Amino acid sequence: MKNLTINTVYITPNGIKIEDVVKVAREGYKVALSKESSEAINKARELVDRYVKEERVVYGLTTGFGKFSDVAINKDETGLLQRNLIISHACGVGKPLPEETVRALMLLRVNALSRGYSGIRLSTVNVLIEMLNKGVHPYIPEQGSLGASGDLAPLSHMVLTMLGEGEAYYEGELLSSKEAMEKAGISTIELTSKEGLALINGTQVMTAIGALGVYDAVNLMKAADICAALTMEALEGIVDAYDHKVHEVRGHKGQINTAKNVLNLLEGSQRVTRQGEKRVQDAYALRCTPQIHGASKDAIEYVKSKIEIEINAVTDNPIIFPEQDEVISGGNFHGQPMALVMDFMAIAVSEIANISERRLERLVNPALSNGLPAFLSEKGGLNSGFMIVQYSAASLVSENKVLSHPASVDSIPSSANQEDHVSMGTIGARKASKIIEHAQNVLGMEMMGACQGIDLREKAQLGKGTELAYKSLRAEVAMLKEDRVMYKDINKCVDIIKKAKIINDIEDAIGNLTL
Repeated sequence: MKNLTINTVYITPNGIKIEDVVKVAREGYKVALSKESSEAINKARELVDRYVKEERVVYGLTTGFGKFSDVAINKDETGLLQRNLIISHACGVGKPLPEETVRALMLLRVNALSRGYSGIRLSTVNVLIEMLNKGVHPYIPEQGSLGASGDLAPLSHMVLTMLGEGEAYYEGELLSSKEAMEKAGISTIELTSKEGLALINGTQVMTAIGALGVYDAVNLMKAADICAALTMEALEGIVDAYDHKVHEVRGHKGQINTAKNVLNLLEGSQRVTRQGEKRVQDAYALRCTPQIHGASKDAIEYVKSKIEIEINAVTDNPIIFPEQDEVISGGNFHGQPMALVMDFMAIAVSEIANISERRLERLVNPALSNGLPAFLSEKGGLNSGFMIVQYSAASLVSENKVLSHPASVDSIPSSANQEDHVSMGTIGARKASKIIEHAQNVLGMEMMGACQGIDLREKAQLGKGTELAYKSLRAEVAMLKEDRVMYKDINKCVDIIKKAKIINDIEDAIGNLTL
């Protein structure tokens, strides 16, 4: 972990950004509450304490949960009610969520609670912050959420660690939560009225996965434009189809920007052609890249706008309104706003992998590659070259097609039909995350194939941006002259895309690649 005063994300009433989520989740930034947020938490808590003392009938404070909402709970048992809520709801199964996802969801829950509408104690929120800052990461199984009432099962596993129950990771080791908290020097807690509900009633798991996913999807789209430009050079593509006039008369922002990006990347290139020089037009995989990339970019921009709202949303139930002296039981925990956009992102990114694999097929297929040797091998027959690279890419895009089936169109009743429509948003988020990973792999394969194709043609000047991309890849992966173990090369190319260094270097040289 890093110095608190330098690398810290501050929770304020103004909210946080997706970039803040990435900083805490992936870069180990610490978290601190502003004075205003602390005061908002305390103000809502005062109202909860008063309502419990007055024995008012309020869902989740003095009643059971779900179908048991009509069962009154004695005020002396409200603490036990909250504990029972957590230990009974921690029913997750499957592999544990990655550490970065756990950190992201913990941050988002802190941020939601800090808005001052949940009625939790400040001391309880501070324990969650302390866990983030000291690196105690609860063991949270990835499956078990219906996406309403929020991410109940996975968030309950988060709270188990706060109670000293369940398991958690500390310094890379999976321990009992009690031991992990002791080693980190964090005191476990006993919940009181409303707190268990406040900690688990929300969309923070699906939103955490979505926030990290859309951040990666934005970089993926920029990498896709770079890959397309390199393939244009390897296949002597026709640049006329990227002329700004073509795209402006249609009017879609993502399409216009994609054409602009590719032309900027190719500026000065002697490897691309004009219509009529060698061919009248290219196949769709080259000619329609702006339309295909652009549509996905527009979709991802929409997804991003919704996630930016949700990371700062109050998704608790009931919601405490201290100014109005009121508690309202509603449905903000329902994940439908995230469920739909997670499915949208999955489809959008799948299409990027689809067209990337088709460009790779044109590179390796001698009937389509405009003169390149079969499978990009100078000694085909003895060597298979890039034959199976395309197989792997085809496998991934086919799997993406299955994963792209929307989760949000499904629902199944729960809690004796009290919760009779659920979002399945967390399933959608996990699927979208897997599709992004697959797309990163496919683009890495295309980039490697495009650079191989460039090397197999006569030497000529590359574009201002594509030359930087080519050099970045060749610094890690040599030209394939004879068959060798390829998966290591693929992994290096994928790493180049994931780390986004190539994007930063290119943007420093030619300006921003825009969505």
